[in-house]
Amino acid sequence: MAKDNVDLICSIGELAVLFEKTSSLDGFLGKVVNTIAYHMKAAVCSVYLFDDDSQQLVLAATQGLNPEFVRHVRMNPGEGLVGQAFANSKSVREADGRQSPYFKLVPGLNEESYRAFLAVPLLRGLSRIGVLVVQDPVADYFSENDEKALRAIASQLAVTIENARLLIGLREKEPKAPTPRPREEMAKFIKGTSASGGCALGTAVELGRFDPAEYVGAAGRHLTLEDFTKAVAMTEQQIEALQHEMEERLSDVASLIFSAHLLILKDESFSGAMSDRIRGGEEPFSAVHEVVEGYAALFSRSQNAALREKTQDVRDLGRRLLHNLVGGEMDRADYNGCVVVCADLMPSDMLKVVGQRAAGLLLAGGGVTSHVSIIARSLRVPMVIVSDRRVLDLPSGTRLLLDGDQGTVFINPEETVLKNYGELDRARVQAEAAEKNVRPETFTRDGRRVHLLANINLLSDLPVALRLKAEGIGLYRSEFPFIVRNDFPSEEEQYVIYRRIVREMGGREVVFRTLDIGGDKILSYFPTVNESNPFLGLRAIRFSLRHREIFERQLRALLRAGEGVPLRIMFPLVSSVDDFVEARDILHDCAHALAEAGIPHQPHPEVGVMVELPSAVEIADDLADEADFLCIGSNDLVQYILAVDRTNEHIADLYVPYHPAVLRALKRIVDAATKQQTDLSICGDMATDPRLIPFLLGIGLTKFSMDSRRLPQIQEVISGTDFKAAQAKAESMLLMRRVSEVATFLGYPVIDREKI
Repeated sequence: MAKDNVDLICSIGELAVLFEKTSSLDGFLGKVVNTIAYHMKAAVCSVYLFDDDSQQLVLAATQGLNPEFVRHVRMNPGEGLVGQAFANSKSVREADGRQSPYFKLVPGLNEESYRAFLAVPLLRGLSRIGVLVVQDPVADYFSENDEKALRAIASQLAVTIENARLLIGLREKEPKAPTPRPREEMAKFIKGTSASGGCALGTAVELGRFDPAEYVGAAGRHLTLEDFTKAVAMTEQQIEALQHEMEERLSDVASLIFSAHLLILKDESFSGAMSDRIRGGEEPFSAVHEVVEGYAALFSRSQNAALREKTQDVRDLGRRLLHNLVGGEMDRADYNGCVVVCADLMPSDMLKVVGQRAAGLLLAGGGVTSHVSIIARSLRVPMVIVSDRRVLDLPSGTRLLLDGDQGTVFINPEETVLKNYGELDRARVQAEAAEKNVRPETFTRDGRRVHLLANINLLSDLPVALRLKAEGIGLYRSEFPFIVRNDFPSEEEQYVIYRRIVREMGGREVVFRTLDIGGDKILSYFPTVNESNPFLGLRAIRFSLRHREIFERQLRALLRAGEGVPLRIMFPLVSSVDDFVEARDILHDCAHALAEAGIPHQPHPEVGVMVELPSAVEIADDLADEADFLCIGSNDLVQYILAVDRTNEHIADLYVPYHPAVLRALKRIVDAATKQQTDLSICGDMATDPRLIPFLLGIGLTKFSMDSRRLPQIQEVISGTDFKAAQAKAESMLLMRRVSEVATFLGYPVIDREKI
């Protein structure tokens, strides 16, 4: 029988069924090795996990070898073929493993009859967590394609297997429950900051709040062990359904996002401990509460960042268990009809909350973090950020009205407020209906052709861009599938995402910006450098050039996705021609390697620069001469020219895109691109500011990239603008010397510096 296609093996839906019909972590790992052995048509499949305490690899599960040796076979990194794969973070493929000088015989394990050997490391980002091994009696049984397939499987399962590894290591530890926080009264109205538009009406629920008192008495009867067993089964079914649903909605970022919930639920020291307490006479509510809070306390105190992230998962799981225990409506086990209130929100947590149908998000404390806001907008969930942390103390069930457009929150809103917002909702529906009037081409009032493109963060943004007739994708922010996950996506996973974007855009222009992390966009699973000013640190192209393995993985995926179609790849935060040339050379090396391997790809992509640094403005002529295209990243350009951290709420008033220095920098970039006949576009907030559009048109910009939902409005603004009048307006503005002068000219409020 032929071995399965890699695409099938990589299917999240296929891997998700590993959770079904398993009752423990050990059962899950057993299902893993059985499933992989079946797909690979291999006689043996084994998982070795790295134990942090002993610093050894431990056999955690096997199909085909002696099961009595599970947890008893241990080896050091570098010891045996398995240890070699782990120590070097590289695959090991042997036609006959027994002939290798690294082969280590373990008496009684029964490896003697197996010849072909293939091992791939299990990696979480750059951290090593174990090794996945397949073996077979037939010599040279595993091919290069099998190695590629096993690497893809390992990539998909790495985070989930690491969760299993961490949970197994916690079984013997004794936790304590936290002290509840006192509650304070709140005002009826709070002014905050808009992070994602739209309105949400729902009851408040604090993310991570776990209060059994809210459920006591709801069942109306004495609860038994049988009731608890049914609640566990129902919880498992609900979480599996959520995972499948999220895979349908967000296939690019939903990779097993509920895996931690399922693994914790199936751990005998979690649900098993609850059952034992109930058998011993403890009331089910108390049993659930004690075990959940014990785990939460243990997770929150851990030195391991990956474990600390599970605190929210375990409390979320406890809340769902209690709900199902009292027999509540199934949809109320989710966040359906709720405004979720939290102090901090990891992107992966946002996915889980939105996946459970939250109506809106209220974030307490801090400024707007760009990546969280962008994800919220892509997921189309209203979000407001407020500085008053007392919202965290609102009783569950408090009615909240969130206005994501204005950045306001109403607590227990009165009927008149609800009526006004009902009228706004109707106006919003009418505005959406007007979207059908969007035209496929855009012209100024006097006939100047302007191109409007869309910014894309997640695949869920694509249908909106197509519906609103975007002429292409001017900026695909490739970092978002990285940010919302718990590990680096593999080359295969990235390829699938990029290829789908290219395919669905049907030949329209698509610009892929390479990984732009750093600043306020942090990968939770990657060890960060302690930087006093991360916005000026190891971010964007600097990160990619420093971590070439990650960079090459992305570039290979992009080149493969661009096969047979025009492909544009853009490097962010380029500060010199040297940066650009070094990155482009790596891209060419990747193309050459793909060609030598006979892998279909786009051999001649267009390569561009995102201009967002003062140094790039100074050498704009050189960059325009060297690159195939340029794109002005207006948000960062303003930030760096003015030395104003745009996420710092204390100096937000100083972040002014109409500053004369910014306006003149834009003109220099346009002149350089015009001189070298290099294609130029602009993205960021300036591209959607109606008061600045005439200036941008007037200096010669004719390609704008923006959030898809702004396309109708900006098309209307441009259609009502006379190009010649815009030129005259731009000339006048370029002569202005003061921020206040430009502000008055454009109708912005003038900054009162005494109030800053």
